[in-house]
Amino acid sequence: MIKCIASDMDGTLLNALQQVSQENKEAILKAQAKGIEFVVATGRSYQEATFALAETGLKCPLICVNGAEVRSKDGEIISANPISKELARKAASKLTEHDIYYEVYTNKGTFTVDAEKAVSILVDIVMSANTDLNKEEVVYKAGARVRNGLVHQLDDYEMLFADEDHQIYKILAFSFDADRLDAANKALVTIDELEISSSGHENIEITHKNAQKGIALESFVNANGIALSETMAMGDNLNDVSMFERVGRSVAMGNASYYIKSLCDVVTDTNEESGVAKAILEIL
Repeated sequence: MIKCIASDMDGTLLNALQQVSQENKEAILKAQAKGIEFVVATGRSYQEATFALAETGLKCPLICVNGAEVRSKDGEIISANPISKELARKAASKLTEHDIYYEVYTNKGTFTVDAEKAVSILVDIVMSANTDLNKEEVVYKAGARVRNGLVHQLDDYEMLFADEDHQIYKILAFSFDADRLDAANKALVTIDELEISSSGHENIEITHKNAQKGIALESFVNANGIALSETMAMGDNLNDVSMFERVGRSVAMGNASYYIKSLCDVVTDTNEESGVAKAILEIL
């Protein structure tokens, strides 16, 4: 019997316009009404995750920034696994050497040195995968990152690396040049203590080696008296693999790659077809 459900956000719980469908919302509420714990496990910061959930009224625990931070349904920080400033500088240097744009996720929010690029990259990613969408609507939705203070601009990331009040949770790098991204990835994997993953073909996600969704989920269910065999996880990309490897029921989205689908017990519908709702209703 499933007692806990963990869901990724982008490409899974959210559609291309970063919204939770009514079907997904209703299925989650049904699961919660039956006493099943529902947990969001995302690469997003707490601020960006709760922004996406706000209009639904859903409340649940959050595994944020790939497990670098775990929060209760009331927003209380349960645990954190930051990257040391030394390693953050080293990783940032590798990205700069390969001329790759990146953002820095901290305990005080997400930062960029180029706010316009923070929006345009998201637009390009969404439009390349969903050519039928209205670009103006996508631009407006993506602009919320800056417009609503979800991403802050600064002049130099060293301001974060040198500030003791900022803990570095994740460095998220983007490039549409596959060769450049691959070269940076090979340079980064040589750095001990770092976990190098991805949530899309265009990015690299850099966290502490203990900041993984699967590790965070395992700790969460153990603390709540739930077995991993009683846990279901849903996702669509490489940063979800650590969950798939641990849980009793792994669910790949219909929009996931063949590789991700091959790792999972079940394949549901796509994120545009409310695949999360279908997967939840099946176990209910």
